[in-house]
Amino acid sequence: MSIEVGSKLQGKVTGITNFGAFVELPEGQTGLVHISEVADKYVEDIREVLEVGNEVTVKVLQVGDDGKIGLSIRKAVDRPKTTRSPKPPKGRRPRKDLTFEDKMSKFLKDSEDRLSTLKKQTESKRGGRGARRG
Repeated sequence: MSIEVGSKLQGKVTGITNFGAFVELPEGQTGLVHISEVADKYVEDIREVLEVGNEVTVKVLQVGDDGKIGLSIRKAVDRPKTTRSPKPPKGRRPRKDLTFEDKMSKFLKDSEDRLSTLKKQTESKRGGRGARRG
């Protein structure tokens, strides 16, 4: 049985380094699980998550031409995919019960408020009261 990208296998942790863990796969081959592929959360010290001798399920991410095998423990776990519906930005949700006239008057009021705020900010930068520099 050759090891193929995407396959899930059982293995045994044979060594741990600062950057990952070596896992012995079937047929005596060894692959590396990088520290970023150990868990879904940030792992500072891999020794807090794995120990030599642990049995783990891994997913093959890559098989190099030189025989190096890249593995992942976190991608070996099947999770249901959740789909999120995009929500409009907060405070900007359209109200379905408003008439066109109501929406238009609200738009005009918001526009005037923004314009007056902009004018106030511009006047304060000029020295107040709308004075122009000559």
